Amino acid sequence: MSTGEKQLAQVDSPARLAEVRESCQSALARQRTRFLVCAGTGCVAMGSFNVLAEFRRLISERGLDMDVDLLFEGKEAQTGAAGSGCHGFCEKGPLVHFEPQGVFYTKVKVSDVPEILAASLDHGTVVERLLYHNPDGSTCLTEKAVPFYSGQQRIVLELCGSIDPEEIREYFARGGYQALAKVLQEHTPVQVIEIVERSGLRGRGGAGFPAGKKWASCRKAPGDPKYVVCNCDEGDPGAFMDRSVLEADPHSVLEGMAIAAYAIGAEKGFMYVRAEYPLAVARLQKALEQARRWKVLGENIMGTGFNFDLEIFQGAGAFVCGESTALVRSIEGYRGWPKPLPRARTTEVGLWDKPTLLNNVKTLSMVPKIINRGADWFSSTGTKNSPGTAVFALTGKIMNSGLIEVPMGITLREIVYGVGGGVPNNGRFKAVQTGGPSGGCLPEEMLGLEVDFDSLKSAGSMMGSGGMVILDEKSCMVDIARYFLEFTVHESCGQCIPCRNGSYQMLQILNDITSGKGQPGDMELLEEMGQTIIAGSICGLGQSAPNPVLSTLHYFRHEYEAHIHEKTCPALNCKELIAYWIDPDKCKACGRCLKACPTDAIKGEKKVPHVIEQSKCSKCGICLETCPDRFSAVSKVTGQQKMDII
Repeated sequence: MSTGEKQLAQVDSPARLAEVRESCQSALARQRTRFLVCAGTGCVAMGSFNVLAEFRRLISERGLDMDVDLLFEGKEAQTGAAGSGCHGFCEKGPLVHFEPQGVFYTKVKVSDVPEILAASLDHGTVVERLLYHNPDGSTCLTEKAVPFYSGQQRIVLELCGSIDPEEIREYFARGGYQALAKVLQEHTPVQVIEIVERSGLRGRGGAGFPAGKKWASCRKAPGDPKYVVCNCDEGDPGAFMDRSVLEADPHSVLEGMAIAAYAIGAEKGFMYVRAEYPLAVARLQKALEQARRWKVLGENIMGTGFNFDLEIFQGAGAFVCGESTALVRSIEGYRGWPKPLPRARTTEVGLWDKPTLLNNVKTLSMVPKIINRGADWFSSTGTKNSPGTAVFALTGKIMNSGLIEVPMGITLREIVYGVGGGVPNNGRFKAVQTGGPSGGCLPEEMLGLEVDFDSLKSAGSMMGSGGMVILDEKSCMVDIARYFLEFTVHESCGQCIPCRNGSYQMLQILNDITSGKGQPGDMELLEEMGQTIIAGSICGLGQSAPNPVLSTLHYFRHEYEAHIHEKTCPALNCKELIAYWIDPDKCKACGRCLKACPTDAIKGEKKVPHVIEQSKCSKCGICLETCPDRFSAVSKVTGQQKMDII
């Protein structure tokens, strides 16, 4: 670090922060070109680190003058390629941005790098085959032109994918820590809370409790010291919203925590992150070190006399630790068990029995934007009771899977067919499951439903932390309910009988139904047990565990009836209720299925239609996959057709 950089790194006043921001902005304006490679977990799993390394190797090897010194005179020249956080469009990763032109490349491989480099340096030509292609064959040159992005409104994800998350100076250049400087210089703690209350911000962790109200309650609670905790313990199947924010824009969360600490009068904070997020933990640690070095975190922040520091606490991955009291006990060193009722809120009795403000990653990352742009700006987006945006991990049977951020009040149809691009292969939409394992399944006729906290709850589902799974006609709704309940049974802490025993017994009934052993009265028993578990469980895990079952019983009761009374699975999904059959009139005896069968269940000779021995068939479906489309001799059957074959 040069002498000039050391001097500038000491942000000892809000005025000095303004100098830093101007310096960083000026450097970025001078920058000529660079490649920004997505280095979020999804793209990393598809090889983006190798792509980034290849860009750097070739740029260095060929001596290409890609950009000027990014920030300070005397600093070692940039390589011309940097990693970013998650862009969101995981379906098309690894993703690469060519800046400042904004060219957006998808599904980039190491072998594509030389071609991209050559095209980018040849007066703005592009590698067209790597651009995003619309269904009509046209291409999109930039990210903003892609329908997946054009239907979104990004607040939490605003900087995700556009900055290097391991370089605090890029965050400074985009206005980073300006909100913290503003509150320390211009607002009292009470005024900060009033701004958050006026914005209408509700917690994005699942319950949707008003953030300002929680902050005010914690500030008023007697007892010192007070603590701020960021709940990063994201454990829903298929959910990766918080993880992506931590990996892509960690400083926004740190800044939000510091503002919250100032508002409630805390000097210590914790980030509770599950250990399964190694990349998020590494980037958070680097962000903490940088923030302390630049004096925007720690003692005497920006010379204002305000002290706040925090540490990362790595959880063991227990889903129940997403519940506030269980999370608090885990940090204290105990087993992550929720406290039984009656109990005080953590805002009054939290860590070590002291007032503790606990908010989610997305909630805290929104706070700096609200401070900078105003409460009215935030409340102008979304609905009256659910202002702002919602971040979802859009997964399942959907064309454009990935991380999305949309305004509250958008309809499910707009998400599925607008942002998501619809069901692949012209499939038929059947249901959407929102809210993770604690949420519910909503059918096709609910596609017009507006997405917000209250609407989803009234429909029998919930916002949750932001999981959204799309299901098509091949999805068995009974089996989907069984899958999510199985997860919550496994994750139950086992403390209370309704959750520990009740959810397990519900799971056994669902196992019987999906295996053809369902009995009359099972549906009524499931409903009765579900309501009992909701009423009697200690914490939110047990109180919401029956939701997938109750919602599917409400909207897809006919599928339960088919399983129980007709011993059929309408979706042809439940193994015990289906069979694979080869149509002798269509079979050309090509032998492909016979060779592929792992259990030698298929018998036949040349020019003789093949037959499946049902007693040996494991129902893996390989025969159906390998049978040529032009023959389509293999099919799945259920009910009476299955009985006739057997």
